Amino acid sequence: MADLDALTTTHLDKARAAENGRSAEIVVHDGPLRQTILALVEGIELGEHNSPPAASVLVLHGRVRVTALDGNDEVRAGQLRVLTHERHAVSALEDSVFLLTTVTSIPKP
Repeated sequence: MADLDALTTTHLDKARAAENGRSAEIVVHDGPLRQTILALVEGIELGEHNSPPAASVLVLHGRVRVTALDGNDEVRAGQLRVLTHERHAVSALEDSVFLLTTVTSIPKP
């Protein structure tokens, strides 16, 4: 069982100490399901990238901005945002930690 409070603290400390201002760890890997904890210090961005077949961001600490074709949303601690199937970026508006849930493939019947 993953302790999200402990992981938030650990990865926020690691991101603050890292030259690139980020830290990440896969905490669940079950078939196509992935849950990754990511920490970004204020001002760091995960540049525009493609979305997997399904994804969401649950902010555990801080605030992030999700920039996508369907608009720009500020997501705060305790908020969940579904990511569209279009390219998007995520930037930290303050030191932040979020849980990224993705489905990396959808089996064909």
